[in-house]
Amino acid sequence: MQDYEVFVQQLITGLSNGMIIALIALGYTMVYGIIELINFAHGDVFMLGAFLALTLLGAFGMEAWSPAWKFAGVIMMLGGSALFCGGLNWTLDRVAYRSLRKASKLSLLVSAIGCSFICTNLGLFWGGLPMGVFAGGVSAAAPKDFPQITPQTNLLGESAIRITQADVMVFFVTIPLMIGLVLLVNRSRLGRAMRAVAQDSTAAELMGIPVDRVIGMTFFIGGALGGFASVVYSLYNNTIGFQMGYRAGMDAFTAAVLGGIGSLPGAVLGGLTIGCVRAMSDQYLESRWTNTIVFGILVLILIFRPSGLLGSTRREKV
Repeated sequence: MQDYEVFVQQLITGLSNGMIIALIALGYTMVYGIIELINFAHGDVFMLGAFLALTLLGAFGMEAWSPAWKFAGVIMMLGGSALFCGGLNWTLDRVAYRSLRKASKLSLLVSAIGCSFICTNLGLFWGGLPMGVFAGGVSAAAPKDFPQITPQTNLLGESAIRITQADVMVFFVTIPLMIGLVLLVNRSRLGRAMRAVAQDSTAAELMGIPVDRVIGMTFFIGGALGGFASVVYSLYNNTIGFQMGYRAGMDAFTAAVLGGIGSLPGAVLGGLTIGCVRAMSDQYLESRWTNTIVFGILVLILIFRPSGLLGSTRREKV
């Protein structure tokens, strides 16, 4: 491949992975924007969504389906994982976070870390299911191969640059979801309630807004976005594991902070930035330096712009 072809190929890979990171980061930034909680369990909820998708794929034998039915299977996995992850995230809020909202931020943070460990262990147990897609459950901790059910043919024909249906799928799934989320937050009744609660939950409650319900819906929507991302990630990278939530969660959290925690466009920009930086670093430098470069960029940006690329400075709530 020519140098420019290598660059373009890595750019495609970086943007594809960056869109997935951005989708996860939106869940982080939505929750933080409304109750100022870093939901560290979010990455592990994303991981459980991937395990559900693999379970559905194996239970229904989607590998043997015709191309048209495989497309329907992808839709089923997207919907199933979104509902599952949204419901799980809502449950975490209802059981673990709601009673601590008036407690110290440290209590909420410790609770989120605890929920993360619980979800990680659920993934470990899930990986031991006696199913073919889980290798018969003989090694629960081992990474799982996610079967390729999207064609891997190059849509550009004989070109050295490869764009597959998996690349196209990433953008066709993530971009409408991001646009829909922006419209929801900015133009819907629920979105206005979210913004009101984020600005002043006490005043919003006095105005008749059901604050707990709005926060619960925020958790549900954030979890659903993680569920969509889990299926897209699995189909694109073809490997999942019970510890994948930590890596994906750290990338997404970093993206949210880089773009400006609480800013939806910032989360998208941060995700795309990290995806491209990782791809270029893996190609042109040694992969062992990738994390150093990513977090080095984050530190530099926060030194010169503490609120992130698109974040706005606001007073701390007391």
